[in-house]
Amino acid sequence: MRRSLLSIWSWFALGVIVIVWTPLVAVVWLVTTPFDKGRYATGYVFRRLCVVHQVLTPMWKFHTSGKLPENKRNPYVMVSNHESFVDMLLISHLKIEMKWLSKKSIFNIPLVGWMMKMSGDISLVRGDRSSGSAALETCKTWLDRKMSVMIFPEGTRSADGEMRAFKDGAFRLAIETGTPILPLAVHGTRSALRKHDWRLGDSEAEVRVLAPIETTGMTEADIPVLRDRVRDLIANEIAAMRADD
Repeated sequence: MRRSLLSIWSWFALGVIVIVWTPLVAVVWLVTTPFDKGRYATGYVFRRLCVVHQVLTPMWKFHTSGKLPENKRNPYVMVSNHESFVDMLLISHLKIEMKWLSKKSIFNIPLVGWMMKMSGDISLVRGDRSSGSAALETCKTWLDRKMSVMIFPEGTRSADGEMRAFKDGAFRLAIETGTPILPLAVHGTRSALRKHDWRLGDSEAEVRVLAPIETTGMTEADIPVLRDRVRDLIANEIAAMRADD
């Protein structure tokens, strides 16, 4: 009963926040877009929504750790494991703006999808190669504008909490553009919202920022090595986080 009641409260609170936040994001977008080519301001305001919602969700405690790069205007290809839909809410607590590569269905959510579009997030139709190519080109545009992009290399959430194999796309993008990889390790979000369940759960989740990995001088032949290296780094960090529980 407690879980269901608190879940209803949290979803209600999220709905109210989204209704209040949408016109605010729209105003910031209208005022700043002409001179803010990276849409830093719009993205920042939109992602604060996630922080407010977490504060109003008594079942969740979110933490960030590690060290973000000092110059947050240098672009990175940011990658993370993907335990839950809540990963996006947790990672948005990091004080760095990034454009998210997300499946198109999320952009179809009223108000939320509009704010994502205004913030410059990138739509992807899963399994559609032409959509994937277009999305990566959009990622390159944002990187050219000194804006980081955020990608889940697993492609979808894990059903059992264990990391799946990483796909090549994020690492191909980083090598082709000479952009550093910024790995993130997420732990604890699976219990916050399990796949195929509307009810929330108690969660003390953490996102940890790992050291950047340079890609300068790498070629297409280095993609598998880079991909596996980053996956191993994240897996080892998650193991350490679990050991600390």
